[in-house]
Amino acid sequence: MSITLRNIKVWNTGEIIDLTVPGLADAYFADTDTVRDGADIDATGLTVAPGFADPHVHFRDPGQTYKESMVSGCRASASGGYTNVLIMPNTLPAIDGQAVTTADAEAGKPGAREVVDAGFANVIDFLQNYDAAHDVKLPVRYDLCVCASKDRAGAEASDIADWLRYVPGFQDDAKTPAMNEHPVTAISDDGAAVPELILDQVLANAKASDLYLIEHCEHHDTGAVNEGPVSRALGVPGIPEDTELKIVARDIEAARRTGIHVHFQHVSTAISFEAIREAKAEGLPVTCETAPHYLALSDEALLEYGTLAKMNPPLRSEADRQATIAAIADGTVDLLATDHAPHTMDEKAKGFLEAPNGIIGLECAYGVCHKVLVDGGHISDERLIELMSVAPQALMGHDATDIAALVEDWAEPAPTGDDPDGVIAEEKADSSQTVREGVNRLLDLSRIDDASAVDLVVLATDQQWTVDPERFHSKARNTPFGGWQVTGRPLATIIGSKFMFSRL
Repeated sequence: MSITLRNIKVWNTGEIIDLTVPGLADAYFADTDTVRDGADIDATGLTVAPGFADPHVHFRDPGQTYKESMVSGCRASASGGYTNVLIMPNTLPAIDGQAVTTADAEAGKPGAREVVDAGFANVIDFLQNYDAAHDVKLPVRYDLCVCASKDRAGAEASDIADWLRYVPGFQDDAKTPAMNEHPVTAISDDGAAVPELILDQVLANAKASDLYLIEHCEHHDTGAVNEGPVSRALGVPGIPEDTELKIVARDIEAARRTGIHVHFQHVSTAISFEAIREAKAEGLPVTCETAPHYLALSDEALLEYGTLAKMNPPLRSEADRQATIAAIADGTVDLLATDHAPHTMDEKAKGFLEAPNGIIGLECAYGVCHKVLVDGGHISDERLIELMSVAPQALMGHDATDIAALVEDWAEPAPTGDDPDGVIAEEKADSSQTVREGVNRLLDLSRIDDASAVDLVVLATDQQWTVDPERFHSKARNTPFGGWQVTGRPLATIIGSKFMFSRL
């Protein structure tokens, strides 16, 4: 009961191997019905890489499940080739560790009824035990990001006593399996920068918990789109580009002063990239990410896509877009994240002043990034995989699956007529059992140690396809990329050594 992908390329060595995957996971789903147990699939021209990771997603559960839920968000992730995501804390109630009471539910506070009726004391417990509480199997791994401030309101730092027990290394002997599977691994008030008033306490909490601060490097009280010719043409109040730099510069100084790792989200301006570049040269503990929309679109997209291109930070000038690509190419940008932000199309139709910020991105991120960065000649296929897999996994405290090491330690020569069983790894040192020239080595995931930790994505790096939001597994459709012709597509997602999703 297994599936073998013949003639697939290992992403970072170029070796062509045969890869046997022991069947389908319990939460498996597909866009096609062509994958069957026992099938051999010709994977010539395809690439196997460590599964993508996204340290910046919004799944709206609890509180706004009409936009997205844990189920639909996780399915969208697997569809996009992601095996691990970090859930941002702007749920309702927020992920701050505070108790959610029956009184909250009876008062009609958004999301409180969902938490209370599921039998949990707070949102962290609710999300850690989501599978059991809802009798579902979620198809990707996920970590949680805790709020920097109580209720994500910015007035008072969250109480470390409310959430420290969920952080790896601080979990007591009574920890449940869910605490290990879905731990708190970062701190943020994403959607808003940490206010100056509580910044020192938030940094102290980060230091005491050994977490890093994920900073939304943008603060403005007015404005809806980037300040410039486009905002003036639209008659919409603009947001100056230095609103981002002010937070970046402030938090670089905080990193210099405290030694706390600050990770800047969705950086979008040339001046911010230059400040981060200088901070890295100084050896300060700062990292940064950007998102597909900042490298693919400028604020001129607002004229074509309207509020589907409204986000925070806003899309910037064409010069800033080019600076974003340059910062990716020169290594200033450490990783790519989607900032997957589901909204209904009715909400997005409210106009520039009232429509919510954000777009969805999990299911087309690889194609958009490949089209702009790889097809554009800025980076290699291998570098894009590093930016979408290896680097984000490292930020989240995980190890990306080392396929080359698995091949070295566990691959066998492919079975032939005179040797139908192949050669097991332990026999490779026997000179009579050598790898036959012209025969692929066979990596059978069912035979390796700790197969449950192997997470992979199968990529058609050269496949051209059209983004069709109506075929997304997300509940949401708010993307400007509908109808785009892109190159590069995830064809299968393998989690725990089993197929979780496939469009093979």
